[in-house]
Amino acid sequence: MFTGLVQGLGQLTCLNDLQVKIQGLNHQPLSFLGHLAIGDSVAVDGICLTVESFAGGGFVAATSPETLRRTTLGLGANAGSPTLVNLEPSLRVGDKLGGHFVTGHIDGVGALVRSLATATSWELDFEVKSPGVARYIVSKGSIAINGISLTIAHCTPQGDHFQVAVIPHTYGATNLQYLQPGDPVNVEGDILGKYVEKLLQVPGSEATPIAPVPDAINAHFLTAHGYDLRGADSG
Repeated sequence: MFTGLVQGLGQLTCLNDLQVKIQGLNHQPLSFLGHLAIGDSVAVDGICLTVESFAGGGFVAATSPETLRRTTLGLGANAGSPTLVNLEPSLRVGDKLGGHFVTGHIDGVGALVRSLATATSWELDFEVKSPGVARYIVSKGSIAINGISLTIAHCTPQGDHFQVAVIPHTYGATNLQYLQPGDPVNVEGDILGKYVEKLLQVPGSEATPIAPVPDAINAHFLTAHGYDLRGADSG
């Protein structure tokens, strides 16, 4: 489990088809390396990876076919040269929960559309083409972009195009500052929305709905579903 509050930048290098190496910038040791152990989880650009071994002031992790299918690691952009990535070790008991609940399980890949500097922040527009990712994007909801906890300022009704406002600290401390229009990003929707969808079995989701969602909840609907309204207006 992570919070989406990035703790540093690192360099990712693909060692082979199913292994990556993560080091600190300019091959310096990662700032949190001393707290890591074999088997620990680290969010790498929002992707939950497991530490398999240590090497050169960093660590080596394996990537599964599912990870390659859903994330930017599967696009081949990292082959042959290091890529700048956001890093966050997993939560420990007693850590502050300053962002939102981030699992590190990426839903899919989106892309930057536009980046605009304002007087107080940066406004970044993104798009996602998969309806399975877009349905978890709601105005004022939480989202993780490359592992960064952000709040959605505006979005289309379908959720396929959305905007976030990024404060200068977050912009300067993450790889958002290097993104160019068209660059791919890892997207993870809010886990709470996914559980609500599953429990309610909302029409349009992968689950089969228990019953149609009513246009309005009124006395007839409540009575039909077992509510006793006698005396409801008595006080």
